[in-house]
Amino acid sequence: MQNMYSYAREKYAAIGVDTEAAIAKLSAMPISLHCWQGDDIKGFANDGELSGGIQTTGNYPGAARNPEELMADLDKAFSLMPGKQRLNVHACYPIFEKGEWVDLDALEPKHFAKWVEFAKERGLGLDFNPSCFSHPLADDGLTLSHPKKEIRDFWIRHCIACIRISEYFARETGTPCLMNIWIPDGYKDIPADRLGPRKRFADSLDEILACGYDKNLVYVALESKVFGIGVESYTVGSAEFGLNYAASRGIMSLMDNGHYHPTEVVSDKLSSMLLFNEKVALHVTRAVRWDSDHVVLLDDETKEIANEIVRNDACDRVLIALDYFDASINRLSAWVVGMRNMQKALLCALLTPHADFTKMQDEGNTTELMAMREELKSYPWGEVWAEFCRRSGVIEDSKWFDEIKTYEKEVLSKRV
Repeated sequence: MQNMYSYAREKYAAIGVDTEAAIAKLSAMPISLHCWQGDDIKGFANDGELSGGIQTTGNYPGAARNPEELMADLDKAFSLMPGKQRLNVHACYPIFEKGEWVDLDALEPKHFAKWVEFAKERGLGLDFNPSCFSHPLADDGLTLSHPKKEIRDFWIRHCIACIRISEYFARETGTPCLMNIWIPDGYKDIPADRLGPRKRFADSLDEILACGYDKNLVYVALESKVFGIGVESYTVGSAEFGLNYAASRGIMSLMDNGHYHPTEVVSDKLSSMLLFNEKVALHVTRAVRWDSDHVVLLDDETKEIANEIVRNDACDRVLIALDYFDASINRLSAWVVGMRNMQKALLCALLTPHADFTKMQDEGNTTELMAMREELKSYPWGEVWAEFCRRSGVIEDSKWFDEIKTYEKEVLSKRV
């Protein structure tokens, strides 16, 4: 095994790439794993069906039914992931004491204390998201842009509560918490008024930000979307709204690569964002014809996103999180496949001689650039990946799936 890595190391060294530096860099890059893949984003706040543009498909057995099962599943998934991770929690995952319940606008840090305990024991940073969906006050698909002030006020209180929880997360874990706001608001058919809802949304966001918070502890981000189920004609929080609002208020933009038109790619947007923003946040997913939240593959767009992060020296400026939920397959496998693929994409980017390729482009040597890029695809990056996994104490090859099959047989199959 070491001989194979030595061969790869020498092969890359011949083109000026240091595999040891690549492994070290990747080891220090945290990716935030989303808790909601484990239970199809049902959460623990309320019973009932998903609503507000959120939908899972499939009925694969073994979904987590309570916090203990979800945390056990996360532990198993983390054990099969090399490198460094964070944990991304949605506000619909409070853990109440027996007999206790509060609505989303009254959530407090204490309702997430067990998540903090879980994270601290494992050395994980925490990120957070308000849950503006699957609630009686979101049944018509409107939240922070709702015409009724009392409904907007409820969701404003919810988001402010989430900022307080995010501050708590950051203080307890010793690392800043990214708190990302996304709303499902929009209309199924052509709206009579496009400006009014966006004005109400902006005013609501202004009120949320006015609550006062420590910006060194909490990075507030705003996530846009092109459309959603039931809001096909108009989405209040469009890309243009999100970018302009974030820029004008000094908060972070979050780009989800499933939230744009089919011919748009986030990889092409990152360089522009990095020119004008200190930090940018990502939700990496896989859209199949629309924002379908499929498991992340090692596909061209995932690799190109990673290339943009690495070639622009932005590994500490782009905050990466995963965001997908597939109930048609083993949920732990979905977590592991997506995480390992995002890391593989970053490793391939770190093993690319970007400076040389840029020089070829600037000098007009586009024929050589194409040829060398294609040659690089057959370089032994897999041996570097295997070494990265070995150093992380994680199974390096497909044998990790044997662990999933055993866990399914011994744990998941017994959840009925």
